Amino acid sequence: MTTQTVKKDLPACPVETTLTLIGDKWKVLILRDLMPGTKRFGELKKSIGTVSQKVLTAQLRDMENNGLLTRTVYAEVPPRVEYSLTDLGKSLKPILDAMWNWGEEYKAQNS
Repeated sequence: MTTQTVKKDLPACPVETTLTLIGDKWKVLILRDLMPGTKRFGELKKSIGTVSQKVLTAQLRDMENNGLLTRTVYAEVPPRVEYSLTDLGKSLKPILDAMWNWGEEYKAQNS
């Protein structure tokens, strides 16, 4: 998918654009888990929890196509695949931090 294709298909509203790219529950958790650094597929699956391998693979591919993360395959036996955030993916950190803070405040008020 080219950058031009992505831009053409995006909604006019910036909030809707952001939700289009990261609005899925799994994508936000992938971002959270990759913020500290590179992880292998198995590490992501374990840290995220109940996501199936098929869904996690699809989410990772979508995020790679949108430029949020990179996938590096090492020519080893067995093959090793690592995922890391691009600068664009890392730029979402303030959004995740705000979500974390809001969740903490909500939990504190409703517990």
